[in-house]
Amino acid sequence: MGLIDIELSLTDEERAARDLAHRFAAEVMRPAGMALDRMPDPADVIAPTSVLWDVLTQFHALGIAHIANDPTMDPVAKARMMLLINEELAWGDIGLAQAVGLTHFHQEWVKQTGDPVLHERFCAPDRPIPACWALTEPDHGSDTVAFTEPYFSDPALRANCTARKVGSEYVISGQKAAWVTNGTIAEIALLFCTVDPRQGFKGGAGFLVPLDLPGVERSKPVKKIGHRASNQGALYFNEVTIPAAYMVVPPEAYAAVLELSLAWGNAHVAIEALGVARAALEHALAYAKERVQGGQPIIEHQSVKARLFKMFMKVEAARALARRVLLYTAAHGPQIQHSIASKVFCTSTAFEVASEAVQIFGGAGLTEEYPVEKLLRDARACMLQDGCNEVLGLMGASRL
Repeated sequence: MGLIDIELSLTDEERAARDLAHRFAAEVMRPAGMALDRMPDPADVIAPTSVLWDVLTQFHALGIAHIANDPTMDPVAKARMMLLINEELAWGDIGLAQAVGLTHFHQEWVKQTGDPVLHERFCAPDRPIPACWALTEPDHGSDTVAFTEPYFSDPALRANCTARKVGSEYVISGQKAAWVTNGTIAEIALLFCTVDPRQGFKGGAGFLVPLDLPGVERSKPVKKIGHRASNQGALYFNEVTIPAAYMVVPPEAYAAVLELSLAWGNAHVAIEALGVARAALEHALAYAKERVQGGQPIIEHQSVKARLFKMFMKVEAARALARRVLLYTAAHGPQIQHSIASKVFCTSTAFEVASEAVQIFGGAGLTEEYPVEKLLRDARACMLQDGCNEVLGLMGASRL
């Protein structure tokens, strides 16, 4: 298992789930993630012959994906189980961790509609169903989520994607940005868009949109430096019509649900970043024990030893904060400032630790022969995921 997990109160069931996720991450996700990362064309990552689909199918077969949507589980017990699983999956490959997570993300939203057709189609237990959360827009990034800031309700900020009521239906027009995770492969979208432009982004609502409807188009997947196994791309809506029953977040609840969603999202990104940081530390530690310079393994050199211990302290501090915030959120509901603090701290820690890992590897760390250069790229991408750290920090500060 690498570094010792000093959480003393794990149940046998929790240890079993963690160990199962770890084996899957080590044996399936790491080699697949490395292969997908090396593909020069992101279109190849989602091609029918790509190993991505094998990973999704194998993860679905493990039987642990259902935990996130198990209505019989105590919320805290569920959160404990999922934080252990998700740390291991991100330790294996964070891009694939996001891809597998988005095969069950939509199910709770589908259940809210009460629509048996939607449920039968998109909650089928026999296969993984890729979904996405479509939020940011070409002209609007973090300002679409900055519900603590005055400009969130400024009507001068014109949305790129809107929905208008026509009888018993809604008609969706416009575009979501190229940063929709799973955007190029998702079968269904949770779409947050504007329904009342007079309120700016505050006048939004949430809809479930099957992505095979007439008028839906997609961009090519984005080529990016990190999270390359997790495809992202734009969604275009040309007068797409859906039943009004597909609205799952009404306008009067939009700001509150957005805050809730972002708080949960940030708390989970923190856990994923922790997995990246831990992976970088473990690689650096193993390499330092093997690499000989000056007649001895470099871990015997005081400068390297001190650097590794600082990395270790940062990872342990990040783990403590990430777990505490996620468990509090499950027990009492989210406090956005704490979720943001966890996300910003853990993603920054992942980047710092991965950068130190590259330094310990020296020139070898700059090559594709070793995994730390990939971990550095993945860690850097985390600092922009689910809101850039700087804007998130301003939002958190406004709640202090």
